[in-house]
Amino acid sequence: MKKLLLLTGLLLLITPGVFAQKASEQHQMNFVKVNLTSLFLKNYGIQYERVLSKRVSAAIGFRFMPYTTIPFKDKIIDMANFEDQEPINILNHAQMANYAITPEIRFYLGKKGYGRGFYIAPYYRYATYDVNNVDITFEVEEDGVPSEKSIKLAGNIASHTGGIMFGAQWALGKFVSLDWWILGPAYGVSSGLLDGIPSEPIPADGQADLKQEIENLDIPMVKQTATVTANSVKVDITGPWAGIRSGIIIGIKF
Repeated sequence: MKKLLLLTGLLLLITPGVFAQKASEQHQMNFVKVNLTSLFLKNYGIQYERVLSKRVSAAIGFRFMPYTTIPFKDKIIDMANFEDQEPINILNHAQMANYAITPEIRFYLGKKGYGRGFYIAPYYRYATYDVNNVDITFEVEEDGVPSEKSIKLAGNIASHTGGIMFGAQWALGKFVSLDWWILGPAYGVSSGLLDGIPSEPIPADGQADLKQEIENLDIPMVKQTATVTANSVKVDITGPWAGIRSGIIIGIKF
């Protein structure tokens, strides 16, 4: 009897491991992927996905962009149709770097599953945007003669967004996968701070003009509040934030 109980216990311990091993042999449960589309946007994105069951997987993505000019700035200027020249000058000269972390849960709806077929993926994204060379011009009076000055601002903006990705993933052979992010709209909030130090003290009339110039900038969605003194400029940025994920991602599976 004792031998039978011992044998039964051993079988109970071994059997789940055997089935898990067979499942892992039958379906590759890990995907490491590179975002091909992001390369055209001057940034680099990778994603790791782990299959948890036939219908569910978890993934985490990382995106990094080194300092560069703002992507598609010409298209942004054309679409925004700015009435003032100031935001156009800012977009033309500003430089930006960013990184983002994006965890998500995927629900596969097709018959195949295990990381294959159409899926819906709720996700969260934390992103930071480092900005420099934001050149703001303002007017001052020197001995009764108006003149134009400028100051360069730099800082960062952080955003928290959530959204839903609609996509599909296929196996291209035994070790290669193709992931199509069809559409992944997101919405959330943002906040940030830009600051700068003038090359010479800003007179009182120049401080008022600079504050007005900054706060009147036509920047979509966000609100900017400026604090200007003779020796410093700080700009607090708050507001909603929106984005869209889309692209073609190639990966290896194991």
